[in-house]
Amino acid sequence: MSSIVVQTVRARITSLLPSRSDLAQVRRDPRRDLLAGLTVAIVALPLALGFGVSSGLGAEAGLATAVVAGALAAVFGGSNLQVSGPTGAMTVVLVPIVAQYGSTAVLTVGLMAGAMLVVLAALRAGRYMQYVPAPVIEGFTLGIAGVIGLQQVPNALGVPKPEGDKVLVVTWHAVEEFVKSPHWTAFGLAGAVVVLMLAGARWRPTVPFSIVAVIAATAVVQAAHLDVKPIGDLPVGLPAPSLSFLHLGSLGSLLAPAVAVAALAALESLMSAAAADAMTVGQRHDPDRELLGQGLANIAAPLFGGVPATGAIARTAVNVRTGAGSRLAALTHAAVLAVIVFAAAPLVSKIPLAALAGVLLATAIRMVEVGSLRAMAKATRSDAAILVLTAVATLALDLVYAVIIGLVVAGALALRAVAKQARLDQMPLDHGDHTAEEHALLAEHIVAYRIDGPLFFAAAHRFLLELTEVADVRVVVLRMSRVSTMDATGALVLKDAVEKLNRRGTVVLASGIRPGQRQVLDSVGALELLRHGGREYATTPEAISAARAHLELAGVLPAVPAQKTSPKHTDTSEESIR
Repeated sequence: MSSIVVQTVRARITSLLPSRSDLAQVRRDPRRDLLAGLTVAIVALPLALGFGVSSGLGAEAGLATAVVAGALAAVFGGSNLQVSGPTGAMTVVLVPIVAQYGSTAVLTVGLMAGAMLVVLAALRAGRYMQYVPAPVIEGFTLGIAGVIGLQQVPNALGVPKPEGDKVLVVTWHAVEEFVKSPHWTAFGLAGAVVVLMLAGARWRPTVPFSIVAVIAATAVVQAAHLDVKPIGDLPVGLPAPSLSFLHLGSLGSLLAPAVAVAALAALESLMSAAAADAMTVGQRHDPDRELLGQGLANIAAPLFGGVPATGAIARTAVNVRTGAGSRLAALTHAAVLAVIVFAAAPLVSKIPLAALAGVLLATAIRMVEVGSLRAMAKATRSDAAILVLTAVATLALDLVYAVIIGLVVAGALALRAVAKQARLDQMPLDHGDHTAEEHALLAEHIVAYRIDGPLFFAAAHRFLLELTEVADVRVVVLRMSRVSTMDATGALVLKDAVEKLNRRGTVVLASGIRPGQRQVLDSVGALELLRHGGREYATTPEAISAARAHLELAGVLPAVPAQKTSPKHTDTSEESIR
């Protein structure tokens, strides 16, 4: 037994590690992958710098994350096309953590989140990502775009960032400060970068206008000696790995932020990997392996002073569109950024913060897919409500709460829609070989109902209300063969309805109970109640015959001699007689 367990664990670990097929894909077209990686690195440089600055840990933290996490996620991740690094969504979560616990706490949070992701990978949690509804994802993305844009307002306006962790409040105070003392140079520089990136993307989509805009803005500032705050001095190279930031006493207080970071890293990375699959033919990511790669990346990045990382949707899309076919492209992107860190740190330090703010503002605008939002809003009212609610919650609360709220509301609306499918329809009694007079007499005292759809907590009480309002008849026949699902609440409500009808002197008979529903009915005592006195039958004709026999014994109907019957059923299927 122990050897079987060991073999199972070994196979599970092996399935999460790099394989020979990864190496085979790298060898297919290395030139194309190298070119794609170089292009992604050019796009990623200003984003890594900007997100590092926005997080509160500085541009060097963003670069360290892009290099270290980008390389490890490329090797150990579950997607051949995923590009990882610092992202706007993660920055949104990190800002309040920095404000409350300090910048070094972010490193501890990243380490803890990485360990959680590894555990999630071992538990095969990646497959559950497919259950997140599209309106939640769209609303989440819209909310992130809004938060990223608002976070850039202080740098775009050239004012010091106000204190606080609520982005709406910080933005309002920054605008107030700008009105009191306008800094038109920074505002103009950020606006020019935004216009150049958005217009350039329409004119030449393949050109990385983000780096063009940053280089142009930096050159103008240096040539004209404009008074705009730059990034500042950057260390040449990466720092030596260290755990000096880790304080075991703080782990308890940082558990909740770490859970939030891990949840976001898992969500965004798997969303990005799925988007990459959708943009290609023949590519499919392994969600559990992707969680492992992101976990290892987030364990390693804090050792070098980096912020938590996730899969980056925008950079991954650039990677796919430039022809990447293997993980060599993402690895090349990390290597190119490492070269820039070691060789060009003095030049990078002169980039104006306003220019980086413009890059991130343009990125936020481009994240909003108007066509997708319009289609989602037109789909159903429920989808539109979920989208708007998730987006608003992202702006007003935080990303993890926003996703939870979106999922809860989506689940509630889905249950409501399913519950509406449950129906209780009165069915006419079959004439069989009764005369018209006999049939009319039977119909006066017997009523048959067919229950269609799910009988569970969301629909059960409506069912009880309808059933207990049955007119004053002697026998009720419940045809249950079309009950698709039943839970304990549905079974209890059915039992309650039967008891109420019995107290009014109405006998309840049931037909066609499915095997899968017998256990839940038995667990609450409903099955025993129906069995008492022989009130459960395999088919509806048997139940009708039992109802007639009951009325004969009660003296309501005259007894008739037994005779050979020739039923006139036109539908002899098993479903029809139940």
